[in-house]
Amino acid sequence: MWLVRHGETEWARLGRHTGRTDVPLTDLGREQATGVAVRLADRPFVAVLSSPLSRALETARLAGFADRVETTDDLLEWDYGEDEGRTTADIRLDRPGWTIWRDGPKAGETAAQVSQRVDRVIARVREAGPGDSLVFAHGHVLRVLAARWLGAPATDGRLFALSTATISILGWEREQPVIERWNDTTEY
Repeated sequence: MWLVRHGETEWARLGRHTGRTDVPLTDLGREQATGVAVRLADRPFVAVLSSPLSRALETARLAGFADRVETTDDLLEWDYGEDEGRTTADIRLDRPGWTIWRDGPKAGETAAQVSQRVDRVIARVREAGPGDSLVFAHGHVLRVLAARWLGAPATDGRLFALSTATISILGWEREQPVIERWNDTTEY
């Protein structure tokens, strides 16, 4: 499974938790998405899935998959509830030492709920048949997806830093799920 985090948005640049707010790509984010297109050109995928939020879907379209991308709410970013749009530093003024991975958002989605969603994505990709699948989504949900691919708890997503417009690959070594490539911005 190939993972692409969407291109830059203003909120991502500022470190604001961007869950369900539909923040558009910046000019740089659109350029990044076009760069992803070059890196994915001519690669066959049995399935192409995206979050329905515009920043992920536009990245998929600019990357050359407009004609075959399917959206699924299971790839929506973590619902940050009352912490939507806030930075970690701002949240820690109210809740010292806070982390999304340990404490979760105030009145938002739990790590277990995000885990259930990405488990459905993993099942869907595995049922798509032999071959690679391509997923366009958001930073935290993709980090949870990587943890769950490995059979780890959702909270282990904290171990996987993920920049905008990067490509990561989840695969297999024999029967063992592995991370083949992570947070990659280099040419293939």
